[in-house]
Amino acid sequence: MKKIYFLIALVMISCFGIKAQKPIIVSEDSLRIGSSLLPGLSVIIPEANYAGTLKNWTKLLESGTKSKVVTENTEMTIFGANIKNLTDYPVNVYSILLDRDSALYLTAAFELKKDVYIERATGEAKLANAKSILFNFGKDQYIEKVSEEVKVEENKLRNLEKELGSLQRDQSGMEKSIRKNNRTISTERERLVSLNTELTTLTATIAEERLQYTSMEEGEARVEKEKYLKNLEKQKKRLLRAVTSSEKKINKAEKTINKATNDIPRNDRIQQRYMEEVAAQEAVLQKFLDKLNTIKGYQ
Repeated sequence: MKKIYFLIALVMISCFGIKAQKPIIVSEDSLRIGSSLLPGLSVIIPEANYAGTLKNWTKLLESGTKSKVVTENTEMTIFGANIKNLTDYPVNVYSILLDRDSALYLTAAFELKKDVYIERATGEAKLANAKSILFNFGKDQYIEKVSEEVKVEENKLRNLEKELGSLQRDQSGMEKSIRKNNRTISTERERLVSLNTELTTLTATIAEERLQYTSMEEGEARVEKEKYLKNLEKQKKRLLRAVTSSEKKINKAEKTINKATNDIPRNDRIQQRYMEEVAAQEAVLQKFLDKLNTIKGYQ
């Protein structure tokens, strides 16, 4: 039950910083350029990045024309802009982009011909087209911003899953090591039984041969016996080295098993924590995805 409460707390803390999606509002407005007050439209774009939005707005205005946006203070002007779905001929566009209260305010006036601007008086169709262009532009900026947030949360989740995967591989390796070292211990213990049996027999043989050697008179037979005894001693030393080697392998394997046995519970606890963090981050990511999909559905 405590783990469930902990997971819920993680989700709530993580989701606390997620801003709910806000509407994109387009309205009829006016735009002051110099000393002139021009009829226009404005769009409120929530959360969007100012620099990126300014760049994208400039790109939209300059697309399909050789004309360039001229900026003086915050006022942007372009003559002869070819804006898709607005009109079949170039128009002049005056605009200002402001950053206020976690939202961008883009106001634009579209001049069809000298001193004639898109407004209700110039026809509902053109007004609707202009509103649609500003709305879709704002929507694209909002989507771009939230898409970046989604990528950030996806990377967080990917990193958590990577850490969890590393822990799981570590545990798998430790469990494999325990099995391998248990086999080593079993093999070496069997080998020790055989070596010790052989060593016991050889030790008894050496004692018996040495007893015979001490009772022999000088001569060729005694010399041969001495050589034989030296050979038996060499065999004994090899057996003793083999016994020592097996004991060291067993000791090393036991230490490895003990370490892995102690490390696995700790690894389990850390894995549990990461699984809870992964679950919490999945919930956070889903919130951002839901927000993004809601914005994509704006019409």
